[in-house]
Amino acid sequence: MKKDIVRSLTVMATLFEQILSGDIPSHRVASGEGWYAFLDIFPRREGHTLVIPVRPVQRLADLEQHEHAALMQGVISVQARLSAHFQTTDFTVCVHDGPLAGQEVPHVHVHVLPRTVDDGGGTLMSMWPPGRREPDHERLGALALLLQDVK
Repeated sequence: MKKDIVRSLTVMATLFEQILSGDIPSHRVASGEGWYAFLDIFPRREGHTLVIPVRPVQRLADLEQHEHAALMQGVISVQARLSAHFQTTDFTVCVHDGPLAGQEVPHVHVHVLPRTVDDGGGTLMSMWPPGRREPDHERLGALALLLQDVK
C-alpha cells in the first residue's frame, strides 16, 4: 500500500492513462485489442479522432511489434467509421513523435482527420485555430454515439 502511494506521488499518470482508466471522461469512437480511439476535444475539424495504444509509451519506437500492428489496425478501424459517416476516403493521419515534434501528451497517439471537398484541403498545421476555446462536449458526445454505431 505504502509503495503504491509513493509511486502515485512520484509518477503522474498522463492525460491518456487517466482517460483509459476512466478517471477522465472521453468521447469514445471505438476500441480493440491494445488500442482505444476517442474524439479530440479540440478538433481541427469535425470527426478529429485520436487513436492510442493502451500501454503508455511516449514514442513509436517504444512500442512492441504487435502493439504497432494493433495501433495501425485501430487507425484503419477508425477510418472506416469516419469514412462511412463523412462520406470520404481521404484522411490526414499524423503522429507527433516526442515533445520536440509537438507532442503535447507523452503517450503515443495518432491523429485521424476525415477530409472532405468542402474543408479547404489545407495541411494539418493550417487547421490549427488561434487560441484555445472550451470543448463542446454535447456536440462531441452526439458525434461519438453516431460513430460507435457505424459498423
